[in-house]
Amino acid sequence: MVTPAGTPAGTPAGTLYVVSTPIGNMGDLSERAVATLRLVQAVLAEDTRHSRPLLERFGVATPLVAYHEHNEAKTTPGIVERLLGGASYALISDAGTPLLSDPGARLVHAAIEAGVAVSPIPGASALLSALVGAGIPADRFTFYGFLPRKGRERSALIEEIVGSAHTAVVYEAPPRVADTLADLAAAGAAERPAAVARELTKQFEEFRRGTVRELALSYEEKAPRGEVVLVVGGAVAPELDEGALRERAKALKETGVSARDVVRVLVEEMHAPRNLAYRIAHE
Repeated sequence: MVTPAGTPAGTPAGTLYVVSTPIGNMGDLSERAVATLRLVQAVLAEDTRHSRPLLERFGVATPLVAYHEHNEAKTTPGIVERLLGGASYALISDAGTPLLSDPGARLVHAAIEAGVAVSPIPGASALLSALVGAGIPADRFTFYGFLPRKGRERSALIEEIVGSAHTAVVYEAPPRVADTLADLAAAGAAERPAAVARELTKQFEEFRRGTVRELALSYEEKAPRGEVVLVVGGAVAPELDEGALRERAKALKETGVSARDVVRVLVEEMHAPRNLAYRIAHE
């Protein structure tokens, strides 16, 4: 392993700890997280002014170092060099689990590339808290973070969410919740089950559930307050009518269409599974 200048050969590298912090309720900071924050040489914080009261509350005197989207490119090489020299750091965000719509991915990637151990210290996550409390299938889901406010990229992601068979989880600013739900409804998700999770783990925690259309209407007059997470159910494939598939296949064959093209039509136009389309086309 390459060691930084002035470091004795063979010096063991430190560890980069990725530490989850509370998203509201201070009781969610684990004993392991507190012990880790006390152990390291410095805590890399998205906003030191925000994180200092948290550390003081738990008696953590470890120095805070600002690490955010505006300085990560400049400061990452130096942090990795110190990690290689044996120092250990804890990476935290303002709330929740770092890297999920927060800075940190650049540093984690650079540390791994340099051969530094990266150790997650699990804890609170608005994403997972919203997902498990929404009452919507959580076995497969896609996290989209914050959607772009406008433009082609936003439209593409809205279409992707509407077309997905998986549950979607989206972070959204309170004033834009109604517009985002309305955009999803207009794109074809109006009758999907959805939930708006607000102020998770805090005193006024709230889940509002309904269809995308119902929730869009409910927030038209008054936007929600606090931190918001949207959970939207995935698309449900319509039940296949095998009788209709056979009728379509029969009509195609009568016009001289090959079995191969019959399979293609049944799959592309009628969304039949390929093995079923193949069997019907060759009956």
